Amino acid sequence: MKFLFVFFITALFSAHVTWLGNFNEAKAEAAKSHKLILVNFSGSDWCGPCIRERKEILETETFENFASEHLVLVRADFPRQKKNQLSKEQVKLNEALADKYNAEGKFPYTLLIDGNGKVLKVWDGFPNESAEKFVAEINPIVNASR
Repeated sequence: MKFLFVFFITALFSAHVTWLGNFNEAKAEAAKSHKLILVNFSGSDWCGPCIRERKEILETETFENFASEHLVLVRADFPRQKKNQLSKEQVKLNEALADKYNAEGKFPYTLLIDGNGKVLKVWDGFPNESAEKFVAEINPIVNASR
């Protein structure tokens, strides 16, 4: 019984983040909420470093707590397995975003972008660091943008 209580309290107070798939919606949200945008280009079902970045950094409590208050998140996923294929509309959105910000097709490729679309920071490949260090790199940029 104690376990269930702790689980529900933790779930209630832990930050929930939503990854958007539409960069234009993210820009509008960022303008409204005065947040920066973090874009993550990923191959969710074939790119080992992408999967590792998601598990070790982007899906951690540390990152999610920070992101929920300071970032609008966008994931441009490029899965290869048929069972994971995205809608044609989402594929077009991801390809348009890649044309603008990831023309070389790097994976993983993560960018911190302001509400005007200006790139403030780039992580090319797996950021070989803890979630805490990743957040510590973003925090001064967030603070400077306010």
